[in-house]
Amino acid sequence: MSIHIIGGGLAGSEAAWQAASLGVPVTLYEMRPVRPTAVHKTDRLAELVCSNSFRGDKLDNAVGLLKEEMRRLGSLVMRGADASRVPAGAALAVDREKFSDEVTRAIASHPLIAVRREEVTRIPSVDGPLIVATGPLTSETLSADIAALVGAKHLYFYDAVSPIVLAESIDRSKVFRASRWSRSLRGPVPGVKAAANELSASALTTAVDEIGACPPVCGVDDGEGDYLNCPCTREEYARFYEALVSAEKAALHELDDPKFFEGCLPIEVMAARGVDTLRFGPMKPVGLVDPRTGREAYAIVQLRQDNLAASHFSLVGFQTQMKWGEQARVLKLIPGLENAEFVRFGMIHRNTYINGPTVLRETWQVRGRDDLFFAGQISGVEGYVESAASGLIAGRNAAALALGRTPSAPPRTTALGALAYYVSHAEPKHYQPSNITFGIMPPLTRAPGGPRVPKKKSERNERLSHRALSDLDAWLQTYDERAAQRVP
Repeated sequence: MSIHIIGGGLAGSEAAWQAASLGVPVTLYEMRPVRPTAVHKTDRLAELVCSNSFRGDKLDNAVGLLKEEMRRLGSLVMRGADASRVPAGAALAVDREKFSDEVTRAIASHPLIAVRREEVTRIPSVDGPLIVATGPLTSETLSADIAALVGAKHLYFYDAVSPIVLAESIDRSKVFRASRWSRSLRGPVPGVKAAANELSASALTTAVDEIGACPPVCGVDDGEGDYLNCPCTREEYARFYEALVSAEKAALHELDDPKFFEGCLPIEVMAARGVDTLRFGPMKPVGLVDPRTGREAYAIVQLRQDNLAASHFSLVGFQTQMKWGEQARVLKLIPGLENAEFVRFGMIHRNTYINGPTVLRETWQVRGRDDLFFAGQISGVEGYVESAASGLIAGRNAAALALGRTPSAPPRTTALGALAYYVSHAEPKHYQPSNITFGIMPPLTRAPGGPRVPKKKSERNERLSHRALSDLDAWLQTYDERAAQRVP
């Protein structure tokens, strides 16, 4: 029995890899380049259309934990991201072209995966499990068929993309290189154990003093820093703000209520909430001292390296729905970008997703139809890592079903399990996609005679991560035993 997967994005590619790695043949359908989308630029699998950042990569934040769990389960997406990473402070960012090349090459070369370049317009009747991982840009015809299948209208929100500028067009005399709080991603250092990834901030400082080197993943900045920072004075910020709030914006669908995902708001939407909102968001200056003045600027725009050649830089957190001509006018008011050449302008697109709590189980299976799975952003998660994570578990469970075994979900105390539980059990009336957070995981409790629950948030988060990884390892040890149970 084989598995069919619709969609070759992050979730579909990860699901295909997981299922094939478990010995189950996979047919992966991707409509590009037969039918392009408004935001994709290539025909490669797992193309990143928004940011090139996979967000934090430490165990003191939930998405860093989710990445580590995925690595322990042999994630192709994480392997590709680690192989194509670019400097991004304490975050994991990638060269987007190299990343999609890595994933495409791995999928194309796997003997159990067949890639078919064609559009699927209806949920097909196939012999074996089917995973729908068509992403937020699902075509209208397939979207209508999915809505009829799940018996409800789709939900949606609008997502926006940040602009990218040519590195050589940045005025380096007006910007400075630094990472916030002098944290920098440097990779493994000889003689430093991998466990250094999990050090607290105080332990990190001690370790650096003792060994004279930076631990992997998040270390102390070497003085260069991973971001280019454009400092703004109060007057420069005021000019930029006034131009931004008066700029002409791209029109949304005339029948839509303009809903945006709170974690990825366009800058003009944030600006409309108050004159200082941006200074507490993507333009916050804290932790970035300008070496030329010895103090923090009034506001900062950060530029993140977008490819390994360092020829492209993206504006961090600058998702926008301004028209392209307005972007060129307004963004050139940022110090250092007066003569910027835009490799890509920002844009806005509609994200479609199902109401997960009414449709899905924790295994990413559709309620009442065991052979049908949803994964990725269409399933009601938000973020690159979360999308791939849902595909990872859906792929493993589809393979289990194909092999006559029992699908299962990781425990709720893990990031993988907490995400699946949220999608399948949240309040459906007001359901919105969510990034992984420690807030959707069960809190720490004090065992009789055990240590107290830490008061400091950073220490609690580290404890939550250690608990999650321990529980994930225990789940993996018993996975084979559970998988051997035949489906009744």
